[in-house]
Amino acid sequence: MSFVGMANLSLLYGLPLYWGIMVIVEEAYLPLTLYVPDLSEAKFQEFCDQYADFRLEYTAEGELLIMLPTDRHTSLRNAKIVFHLMRWAEADGQGEVTESSGGFTLGNGARRSPDAAWSSHERFAIGACPEFVIELLSPSDRPKVTRAKMREWIDNGAELGWMINPATRTVTVFRAGAEPVEPVEMVGLVELAGEGAVAGFVLELGQVWGS
Repeated sequence: MSFVGMANLSLLYGLPLYWGIMVIVEEAYLPLTLYVPDLSEAKFQEFCDQYADFRLEYTAEGELLIMLPTDRHTSLRNAKIVFHLMRWAEADGQGEVTESSGGFTLGNGARRSPDAAWSSHERFAIGACPEFVIELLSPSDRPKVTRAKMREWIDNGAELGWMINPATRTVTVFRAGAEPVEPVEMVGLVELAGEGAVAGFVLELGQVWGS
C-alpha cells in the first residue's frame, strides 16, 4: 500500500503558512533527495518528527535524503548486529551503543545515522561522531554511495568502520590514520574482531549471513 505524506516547506524555512508551498513525499518515488541549503538542527528535527515512518539524513552539501524503512531481512540482520554490540558494550562499560534511528551531527554539518555505532561516554555526552560505526547494505543500497558515507564517518572522527554486504558476504574495513588509509575488503569471514576503542568486540558474521 502506498503512503503519501506532505511536508510544508514553511517548516524548513520559517516562511508564512500562506505561501502554501508543499512537498509531496510518495513511497513509490523514494528514496528522494531534496536540496535544502542551510537547514538548521531544529528544522531538521521537526521534519524527522513529522515523518517518523521514513529515514532521513542531511548531507554536508545541503541535500535532504528521504528513504524508506529497510526490508525485514536487513532489519533482522541489523538487530543481530546491534544485539552483539550491545552485549559486549554492557560488559565493557566504556561506552554506549546506538542503532539506525540514532543520528549524529558531524563536523562538516551533515546529519547521519549509522546502522550501528559505539561511542565512548565522553563522545556520546556531547553528541560527537562515534568512534566505531557499522553500515549494513540492504538490497536497495548502492555500495558506491555507502562507501562514500563510510569515508565521511572516518573523515569526521570515526576511528573504525565496517561496511557489511550480505549479498556478497563481504566486509570492508575503514580505519582512520594520519594519511588516507585505503579500506580493506574481506570475503566469507565467519567472525570479525574489533580494534582500538572496540578491541575485544567480536561480531559473529555467520549469524548475519544466515539471516
